[in-house]
Amino acid sequence: MSKSLKRVRAALRDAGLAAEPVEMADTTRTAEDAAAAVGCALDQIVKSIVFRGETSGQVVLFLTAGGNRVDPAKVGAVAGEPLGRADADFVRATTGFAIGGVSPVGHLTPPRIYMDPRLFDFDQVWAAAGTPRHVFPIDPADLPRITGAEQADFTV
Repeated sequence: MSKSLKRVRAALRDAGLAAEPVEMADTTRTAEDAAAAVGCALDQIVKSIVFRGETSGQVVLFLTAGGNRVDPAKVGAVAGEPLGRADADFVRATTGFAIGGVSPVGHLTPPRIYMDPRLFDFDQVWAAAGTPRHVFPIDPADLPRITGAEQADFTV
């Protein structure tokens, strides 16, 4: 089992959740791939979009519904600083995850996290579990509790 997947499992367990990551036969690297693999609606997939704070240098994570797009003009206002592109090396070094497997939990460096209100329209959503083939189911109401995510309007 990968270190990333172990961190996600531990974070879920430490949060008191019974959610267990599931390995899919096909990739879950994109929201479309994950929805097809799980057999759920596209918006039930939690996309993890990572930015780098240009002032703070910190990780800023936006959790959005799979069919939504992050609005570049809104994210900086929400975060309170200009945000820049987080390249693959920055994402891996700060979160401990590769792009395509960034989980909302289990980060090496705890990020500031913002959450798309659209996710609350569902009883269950699916999030990346640290690899491009693992996802876990979760009640969206549990995400802010276990991640500290703030609900915000940052989509197109």
